[in-house]
Amino acid sequence: MFGLKSRWKEIRRFTLTTLRNLGMGKRNLEDRVQEEAQCLVEELRKTNGSPCDPTFILSCAPCNVICFTVFQNRFDYKDQDFLNLMEKLNENVKILSSPWMQLTYISELSSKVQEEIHRVVGRNRSPCMQDRSHMPYTDAVIHEVQRFISLIPINVPHAVTCDIKFRNYIIPKGTTVITSLTSVLNDSKEFPNPEIFDPGHFLDKNGSFKKSDYFMPFSTGKRICAGEGLARMELFLFLTTILQNFKLKPLVNTKDIDTTTMVNGFASVPPQYQLCFIPV
Repeated sequence: MFGLKSRWKEIRRFTLTTLRNLGMGKRNLEDRVQEEAQCLVEELRKTNGSPCDPTFILSCAPCNVICFTVFQNRFDYKDQDFLNLMEKLNENVKILSSPWMQLTYISELSSKVQEEIHRVVGRNRSPCMQDRSHMPYTDAVIHEVQRFISLIPINVPHAVTCDIKFRNYIIPKGTTVITSLTSVLNDSKEFPNPEIFDPGHFLDKNGSFKKSDYFMPFSTGKRICAGEGLARMELFLFLTTILQNFKLKPLVNTKDIDTTTMVNGFASVPPQYQLCFIPV
């Protein structure tokens, strides 16, 4: 058990060091995400406001950020090598599972988010991470999307390294433990009416962003997702750049949008959907 723990520490240390060397947490990685966000916008413009399922286009953007970080090269969304890579990735994890795919969940909130984007960022420059602290409502919406969909309902299995007492139960050393992240994200004491999509779960009475220790879509503790920082950056920059340039128009009345998630193996995914990206 301790041999496995030591190996895990070594692998995680190597992973984080490598990611930092490749730009994780540095300005140049934010620049890369911003550049890819503009490429994403140009690709969405090609839909000419016609109804489309944006799942594949949206999944290409974060994949290209990883490609550039690792290979120092991005791909055209129609490049055959890139398409082959996406196909291989899709065999392991359904692209619908990506958190940046959940645009339907904010369709009826696009106006208020766009007002904040246009007030803070304007139209003449790209959104940047420094803007987030001045955009509490947008930040709250992104957090609420992640809370509401509970992308990874059940955490990956772990094992205790020694006998431990938890809530009057003794868990013997070596026992496999599976934790429910959904139960935390839907705790009614922390999030009143958790079954309702409400950005107010992350806003205080003054409208300022409110952090929560119960927000753990990337897991928590020492084994939290190593790519959390990049994922948070992509969520904010991709979303704000899209809404800076487009109005999202669903094909049905916003009241009739089905936001029921479906568990697809490891992850919760939304139903298939189509949107019109109307230039603003």
